[in-house]
Amino acid sequence: MRPGEAYQLISDNVQSVIQGKAEVVRLAIVAMFAEGHLLVEDVPGLGKTTMARCLARSIGGKWNRIQFTPDLLPSDISGVMVYHQRAENFEFHPGGIFANIVLADEINRGTPKTQSALLEVMAEQQVTVDSVTHEVPRPFLVMATQNPIELEGTYRLPEAQLDRFLMRIFVGYPDHDAEVRIVMGDASGVSPDQLSPVVDLAGMQEVIDTVRTGRVDPQISSYATAPARAAPSRWCAPPGRWPARTTAPSSRRTTSRTSPSRCWPTASCSRRMPPCASTPPTKSSTTCCARCRCPASACQPR
Repeated sequence: MRPGEAYQLISDNVQSVIQGKAEVVRLAIVAMFAEGHLLVEDVPGLGKTTMARCLARSIGGKWNRIQFTPDLLPSDISGVMVYHQRAENFEFHPGGIFANIVLADEINRGTPKTQSALLEVMAEQQVTVDSVTHEVPRPFLVMATQNPIELEGTYRLPEAQLDRFLMRIFVGYPDHDAEVRIVMGDASGVSPDQLSPVVDLAGMQEVIDTVRTGRVDPQISSYATAPARAAPSRWCAPPGRWPARTTAPSSRRTTSRTSPSRCWPTASCSRRMPPCASTPPTKSSTTCCARCRCPASACQPR
């Protein structure tokens, strides 16, 4: 199956439940095709969990929801070795991460130790428990959510954890017409559980392989890397984070024209470009930001 055909089938299927959020659905599907991960930040009740369920149903895959709380343990995510006394051996019991689509709900409410359990699996699609490596199902997508309100008792995601996400998106409220369709859909009983798979897992993996091996014109790569090359002189960004993000559109083969690549500064680089003044650093400045050497007076609070 061609990626364009699979995208249209999945998009139409998901949007039969998720109303008025075509752009959010598009970015979620693009991240899944690119084998990336999503960080969704918005208030409750906007359909973040529903979208994850719809994506899983559309590809006929398994999905798990992990509710992050301060008492959640890393073994609850990755799994644990259990000793069987009769057989006198250890058996691996997989955790919640073993699914095609995993919803890490309110990830910032888990402790840093628990959050770090996602580092290996998000980067390498495998989990190591007691020196034994276990592969997770493919395709594999982690969709993490953060609530921007009520930050008491939360733990800010470290930079290494944020770098595992390909995109950071915001759902936003639907317009009036979309809200009416949502109410009518709830009244008629439309739910993600009623969706039928439109692409099987084998076909989905074929699409991912096609996307990964697709050709990207060098001019597109140059267009995508130009903003990132200019960013360290204008934004307070620690060195070492840019190459992986700027090569994402080309190495992950998710764009083939100039216009679609414009979504990346918003969805993929929004976290990596904190707001600072647009003026470059001056040589005469004596008080500078410790990160990027720009004038400290020009930097706005993050």
